[in-house]
Amino acid sequence: MGIVWNILCPRKKIVRCKNMKGPKKAIELTWEEQARYIDQSVLKPEFSDEEIIKYIQEGVDFKCKTVCINPSSLDIAVKMTEGTETGICVVCDFPFGKSSTVSKVAQGELICKSGKVDELDVVSNYGWIRSKKWLQVRQDIKAVVDMCHSYNVKAKIILETDALSSLEIQRATEIAVEAGADFIKSSTGFYTGGTAIGASNEIMDIMLKASAGRCLIKGSGAIRTREHFLELIDMGVDRMGIGYKSTPIVLGKTIEEVRKL
Repeated sequence: MGIVWNILCPRKKIVRCKNMKGPKKAIELTWEEQARYIDQSVLKPEFSDEEIIKYIQEGVDFKCKTVCINPSSLDIAVKMTEGTETGICVVCDFPFGKSSTVSKVAQGELICKSGKVDELDVVSNYGWIRSKKWLQVRQDIKAVVDMCHSYNVKAKIILETDALSSLEIQRATEIAVEAGADFIKSSTGFYTGGTAIGASNEIMDIMLKASAGRCLIKGSGAIRTREHFLELIDMGVDRMGIGYKSTPIVLGKTIEEVRKL
C-alpha cells in the first residue's frame, strides 16, 4: 500500500504525491477527479428558474465540487444538491464589491447562517486596492472572513484581477492571506471596464507565488479550453470557476455521456 507524503506536497494536493512516483499530471486524472476542481457558475442575472435548475443539475451530474450561485438561487440549489457530491458556493456583494464593510458582512451573514452553504465567494473592494488603501482592504476582507468562519463557511475573496496591475494583484493576495482567507480568487467573470483575460497563466502565477502555499487559489474568468484548464491544475491552482457552457469542454465529456455512465 502506497504512502502519501504530505511533506512533499507544496499545495495540499495529496493525489499528486502518491507512492513516491512524483506529481500526477492533470491529464492522468480521471474526469471525476478533474471535476472536483470545478465550481460550475450559474450566475447570469437573466436566468429563469428553469435555466437555473437545468444548469445546477448539470453541475451535479458532472460531479463538480460546487455549483456557484446567486443568493436568490439558494433554495433551489439546496434541494438539488442534497445527497450528492456537489456542494454550494454563493456569491456575495457580486460583482462589484462596492458595499460598505458593514453591509457586506450583513449580506454574507444572511447567506451563511442558513447552514446550507459550504463556501462564500466575496468580491473585494478593488477600487480600494487600486487606491492603495491597504488598511481598509485588509479590514474589509478580515471582517467577512471572520464572519464566514463563525459559521464554518470557507471564505473565498475575489480580487477582480482584470482591474489591477501585477503589483496590486501581488499585494492584494498577500493582504487576503494575512486576513485569513481560505481561497483567493482571480475574477468575477463579469468585468466590463477593459480587456478581460481572467485566469490567465500569468495572472495565476502571480497569485500562486504571492500566496506561497498559505491559502488556496481559485482561477476564474476565461477558462474555456481543456488545455488551459489542465495547465492551471498542473500549475497548482486549487479550484476553478467554470461557466456552465465550458464545463463539458474542459472535462472532455458531454452531459449526455456523463449521464450514461
